[in-house]
Amino acid sequence: MGGGAGRRPQRVSGRATAARAFLAAAGWGGAQVAAMAGDASPRRYWRLSGGPGGAGAVLMDADPAQGEEVRPFAAMTGWLRAEGFSAPDICALDAEAGFALLEDLGDALFARVCARDPALEGALYAAAVEALAALHALAPPRQVSGWGCVHAPPPYDAAMLARETRLAADWWAPSAGATLSADAKAEFAALAAAATADAAQDRRALALVDFHAENLLWLPGRAGVARVGLLDYQDARIGSPAYDLVSLLGDARRDVGVAAAMRAAYAATQGPGFDAESFARDAAALSAQRCLKIMGVFARLARRDGKPGHLAHLPRVWRVLWEDLRHPALAPLAAWVARWLPAPDAAALARVRSPGG
Repeated sequence: MGGGAGRRPQRVSGRATAARAFLAAAGWGGAQVAAMAGDASPRRYWRLSGGPGGAGAVLMDADPAQGEEVRPFAAMTGWLRAEGFSAPDICALDAEAGFALLEDLGDALFARVCARDPALEGALYAAAVEALAALHALAPPRQVSGWGCVHAPPPYDAAMLARETRLAADWWAPSAGATLSADAKAEFAALAAAATADAAQDRRALALVDFHAENLLWLPGRAGVARVGLLDYQDARIGSPAYDLVSLLGDARRDVGVAAAMRAAYAATQGPGFDAESFARDAAALSAQRCLKIMGVFARLARRDGKPGHLAHLPRVWRVLWEDLRHPALAPLAAWVARWLPAPDAAALARVRSPGG
């Protein structure tokens, strides 16, 4: 948790000093610390061992200087745990400094378990769908609280969907070699808004937003919905129940072989008033929106932040996008994408990776 030479290492070193002070105040000053793999955000994670009584834990570093905020995570954790879901317990928290000491739920990420034993994919995804159905059966909370933090999950409304979708035009298209006129961008925004108009009005469910195999942990020693450990839910929003389902089954990082079966399994959990046709339309629209957002986010990570590793997933994201765009309701948006948006082929990805591309 130290640094090297130059200005940035000085900042990192100062952050490391603050982290050590937080751990010492929590009684974990003598623990061993090892870096864990992070996500696409500036948050960082450290696995601790040899804590009080030989215990282990995870340190979350959500640096406010990097635009991070730990309070929504703490408040969401409180609500999820109260409802019986396996969000990690918080052992200590400094919301002002952006540190949280978390229960260590282990390393059994769905993605790792499925890679190690593909035969388990059906059971894991069935458990995830069960957890989603249970979450969606609850009234979405207007306010959540935990560990002294209060948070009101915002709506996944038209404005938010539009800001996210626009990333494809602002980052993916120009990085991949396409020049979009103002008129082309305006047309894209209008078509995307029309495609997601119904979903943008939906306030039936809490969407955890990043509900996929890299953020779910398999906890077979627990029962029911608690078998699915939850990570990375601080950006939860109130919106359509379709969002997390398409996030799970249209995973950017892995092919989900049981996707069709899991869509049917989710539908089977719904009551007699379930409108399968409308749900399928909204699912296709939100999945397409999510794919377009991801293309923009991954291009931005590569060009702005010097993190090109995520680009390897874009051919899969592109395939999922076109599966979604085959829905008849998305035909106008499909025509725009076909005309204006570059496919993530080898040449386009090379341009995105090249600083001068």
